[in-house]
Amino acid sequence: MRIRLAENFRAVFYAPFYATLARGEFARQGLEVDLIDSATPGSGTAALESGSIDVTWGGPMRAMKAWDGVGAPLVCFAEVVRRDPFYLVGRPSAAPLRLTDLAHLTLGSVSEVPTPWLCLQHDLREAGIDPAAVRRIADRPMAQNLAAVARGDLDLAQVFEPYASLAVEKGLEIRHAAADRGPTSYTTFLTTPANLARHRRAFAAMTRAVAGMQRWLASASGAEIAAAVAAYFPHLSPAVLAAAFDRYKERRVWAEDPAVSRQGFDRLAESLRSGGFIRRSPDYESCVVDPLTSDAQ
Repeated sequence: MRIRLAENFRAVFYAPFYATLARGEFARQGLEVDLIDSATPGSGTAALESGSIDVTWGGPMRAMKAWDGVGAPLVCFAEVVRRDPFYLVGRPSAAPLRLTDLAHLTLGSVSEVPTPWLCLQHDLREAGIDPAAVRRIADRPMAQNLAAVARGDLDLAQVFEPYASLAVEKGLEIRHAAADRGPTSYTTFLTTPANLARHRRAFAAMTRAVAGMQRWLASASGAEIAAAVAAYFPHLSPAVLAAAFDRYKERRVWAEDPAVSRQGFDRLAESLRSGGFIRRSPDYESCVVDPLTSDAQ
C-alpha cells in the first residue's frame, strides 16, 4: 500500500509524526509513505481537494470549518497532538502569571497559524477578560516577538518549541503553558470522505503505526526522541531538541493513544466558535472517523 502524506509544516511539536516515519512504524504495517511538503500551513487541505495527496496532518479545526459549510468535507483520525503546544514567554518574575494579568500586559500572539490565539482568547473569556481589550501585537512572527520581549518592548510572546527552549537559554522564562488547560485536540490526520472509502485499509494501517509509535514514545526520553528525529531538524542542537521534547512530555502534549479525544474535540470547537472561526458547534461523529472499525477497502 502506498500513501501520499503531506506534512502541514515542519514543526517540533509534530515530532511524533517524524518518529513514526524514522522508526519504520509505517513500513511495519505494510505501508510505503511518500512525505510531501506543504507550501504553507493548511495548504494540505487544498491538495486533498485537488487529489494530489491522499492524507495530510493538521488541526481538526479544518474538519470543523468544512462541517460548518466552508470548503469540501473533511474527516479526521488518529490524534497525535492532544494538548495545546504553545507557551507564553516573558522576562523572569517572582510572581506567577495569571491569565487575568493579560488585561494589563502587551502580548505578541502567533501570526503564523490561527489556532493558538483562538484557543487563548477562549481561555481569557473564561477568566473574565475580553480578548479585544488585550494589547496584542498580532502581525509579527514568533522570532520577532521573542526578540521584542528580550529588549523589553513586549511583555509576553506566544510561541511553540523550539522558541521556548531557545528563550530559556537566553534567560527568558516560560510564564504559562497552554497545555495546562487540558485536552484540546490539536493535530490529527485529515482526509476526504472519498479518500477514506478508497484507502480505508491504508488509513487503518497508519493508525496502527501511530499507536506503535505512541507505545515507544511513552517511555522515551527527550534525548531519545531527539536522536530519532534529528534528521528532520538539522538546524537545531540535540540539547535544544531534547529540552523541548522533555517539556512536551511533562505537559502531556502528545496523545497516548490514537483515539480522537471527545473532550479535546469539544474544547477546540468551543474555542473556534467563541472566536468566530466557526458559527456552529460541530458534530463529533460527522468529523471524526476510526479506520480501525473496518479494514475493508
